[in-house]
Amino acid sequence: MNQILTKRKKLKLESDTGWGYAFIAVALIAFSLFTAYPVINAFMISLQEYRPLGSTYVGLENFVNSFSDELFWKALKNTLVYTLLTVPFNIFLSFLIAILIIPFKKRTQTIFKAVYYLPAVASGVSLAVVWLWIFDPLKSGIANQVVGFFGIDNQNWLGSSATAMFSLVLMSWLSSHGTAIIIYLAALLGIDNSYYEAADIDGATFLQKLWFIVIPFLKPTTLFLLVTGVIGSFQVFQNAYLMTGGGPDHSTTMVGLLIFNNAFTYFEFGEAAAQSLLLALVIAFISYFQFKVLGKDIEY
Repeated sequence: MNQILTKRKKLKLESDTGWGYAFIAVALIAFSLFTAYPVINAFMISLQEYRPLGSTYVGLENFVNSFSDELFWKALKNTLVYTLLTVPFNIFLSFLIAILIIPFKKRTQTIFKAVYYLPAVASGVSLAVVWLWIFDPLKSGIANQVVGFFGIDNQNWLGSSATAMFSLVLMSWLSSHGTAIIIYLAALLGIDNSYYEAADIDGATFLQKLWFIVIPFLKPTTLFLLVTGVIGSFQVFQNAYLMTGGGPDHSTTMVGLLIFNNAFTYFEFGEAAAQSLLLALVIAFISYFQFKVLGKDIEY
């Protein structure tokens, strides 16, 4: 009898294991096709002078060319500046809005969530068209109307090296923060009320509660938004491509745009693949550094 029960348990375990492999097989196939294969293929292309009808193996020449290309370093610098100016401010703004929304009732919170998240579902192209109108160099542009109120002459916002990067940064600051706000709201609602009640008994002020309760509890959320924000910022392409095309004088050329131009404008697929792998290494290093420095005292 015991042998029969043991055999049934073994068959059930084997059946459950088979179903487990069947379920993860879908994810594994998708990962292999759309992540692993492109990365491996990009590495193979980066070692070639790639041509559709016959490629030539060139070893590390594409990587050497990228390192000696001044435009690659300028694009990397532009991307780093853009990231430093946008990601911390966007996280702070999302946190501030979430703090302002949290005291409202649930229905009012839902309205604010919908309002702030609405731009996230809009097409990036349509948003870029609106921003092109805002940065119109003529007097009819909203940005020029605003600075004209302070007696400043019309500015060629996107056509001048002095203001093009600032215009892209401003666009990022005032664009959608809906996802980060919703994540922060979920994290705020997850803080136990007993901490606030204990702080009230001790006579803590709003700022003391914010500093000693809210910010420490939201540290894992902030780290998540910081890491994903930096990764997204280093991959920025759409805004630079649609708003400035990387100009003027490459002052807004980001690494993503440079890779796109090398691949699909100049058909230098090998160099584009090498630069994309270098960009992946930069992102991986920065992400590791963020987890190492900011995530060492975080408990998940």
